[in-house]
Amino acid sequence: MNYLILLILDKLEQCSSVLDAWDAAGAGGITILESTGLARVRKSGIRDDVPMIPSLASLLKGREEHHRTLFTVVEDEAHVDRIIEATLAVTGDLEKPYTGALFVLPVTRAVGILGGQERSKGIK
Repeated sequence: MNYLILLILDKLEQCSSVLDAWDAAGAGGITILESTGLARVRKSGIRDDVPMIPSLASLLKGREEHHRTLFTVVEDEAHVDRIIEATLAVTGDLEKPYTGALFVLPVTRAVGILGGQERSKGIK
């Protein structure tokens, strides 16, 4: 069985270290998205007033708060365990507030992984 591992990381400064840890733990490919949560939107609001060519001062004046959302698909639970362990080694306890959240979902089908070919081991 293949699994999707998804990490919502609160501390942007940890992103590079988490990426290195996931790579070392056997993640074949990692996608990184900039994201934000509802609590942060309510706290600071989403800016829609940024001009087409903003000045540095205008960007720094009202900076939005963001997360990084990382995800990867791995082939088995052994990879899942290694990636979770590697993540916690960087982030510490994810049960603490303002650290992040990690979850794992089974992948029953996927197309476009490994150069556009379907994986034969469990993904059809």
